[in-house]
Order: sequence, then structure tokens, then C-alpha cells
Amino acid sequence: MTRANVLRIERSPALIRSQVLETLRQAILDRRLAPGQRLIERELVELTGVSRTSVREALRELAAEGLVTAIPNKGTVVTSVSAEEARQLYEVRSALEALAGRLFVEHASPAQRKALARALERVEKLVAKGQPILAAKDVFYDVLFDGGGNEALKSVAGSLHARVSVLRSLSMTAPGRLAHSVEELRAIVAAVDAGDAEAAAAACARHVEEAGRAGQFALSQQDGA
Repeated sequence: MTRANVLRIERSPALIRSQVLETLRQAILDRRLAPGQRLIERELVELTGVSRTSVREALRELAAEGLVTAIPNKGTVVTSVSAEEARQLYEVRSALEALAGRLFVEHASPAQRKALARALERVEKLVAKGQPILAAKDVFYDVLFDGGGNEALKSVAGSLHARVSVLRSLSMTAPGRLAHSVEELRAIVAAVDAGDAEAAAAACARHVEEAGRAGQFALSQQDGA
């Protein structure tokens, strides 16, 4: 091997696709790509510096997640969610997470209970540092649904999760929502520690309902701006 090749970095196509997908997904969640905005492949290629194939594959994945929508004669646009759609999504999510909380108390192992507490601690530390918490909350939910042992519930919740991603990000912009969200997660863990399945279900449902209210408030503020 020559010295010239020692520091050469191979660009893995799979890694590039993953990076493009994550970059575009985060831009949508951060509202840098706004709801209803048309996404033109040529422009995205220029912005990201990758091939059109990589951009096209990322858009296909985002469409599967519900974050973008292909509209005939218009192309691909960032998905818009109305206030009524948001209400319905959170209504379903509340029921699913209530069931997840109940099943977790009934079936989770001691290790999974500890993992839930650790996931909460991670969220608390991020809040204290003023850092984003959605990824850490995803870990919390992963533990919660894994501990319930119901694969069908995980699958249904997973498909819904992608559709509420933008709303979850938006809800965190509501005044006071961050602190309230952490308190609601603490209530879930407290119910789990007490072995109270009904209290865990109620705490999970309340968490989603409050997030839904915050999301709808933020959505109304955005629409009125």
C-alpha cells in the first residue's frame, strides 16, 4: 500500500444513503423543509452533494414514513398535517401507549424495568443540559414496547410513530412542554415501580394526550403566523 492510499476514505453507498435520509428527515422535523414545500430532486442533489439516485431513495423512504407525499402533476412535497388529522393520530396513539404501559407492568423483566428507569434518567440529563430529547424519548418508548412482549402492538405503534414525528417535534416548541413531558415520563416509571398496571396505562395515556394538546396548540400558532 502506498503512502498516498493510507488516508484514503472509501465512500460507502449504503452509508451515503443513510446520511442523506437522516439529513432530510431532520430537516423536515426541524421545519427547515416546511409542510407543503415542494422537494425538487435537482435542488436536493445540489444541497446535499450526493447523487440523484441517493436522493431518490431517501425520498422513497421518507414517503414510506409519511413525512413526504407524492402528488400527481406536482411532485414530492413535505407532508402537511391538519389539526383534525393531528387529533385523530394522537387519539390512536394514546390508546396504543396506554396498552403498552399496562403490558409492560404485566410482562417486563427486572432488566427491562431498570432499562426504562435509565432511559428516563437520560432524558432528564438532556433536559438539564438544554439538549434535544426526542431521540432519548424514542429509547424510552422502545423499552416500553419491548417490555410488553406484544409484537403486533409494536408494529402498529411503529407505523404510527413515523406519522407523528413532525407533530412530536412541533409539540416541544409549546411553552412549558419540555418540563411537563419529563414529569409525565416520571409518572409512568413511578407506576411501573409500584407494579400498578392501570396507573401505568393512565400515565401513558395522559402523556400522549398532553403532547397532543401541545402539538395542536403549536400547529394553530404556526398556521396563524
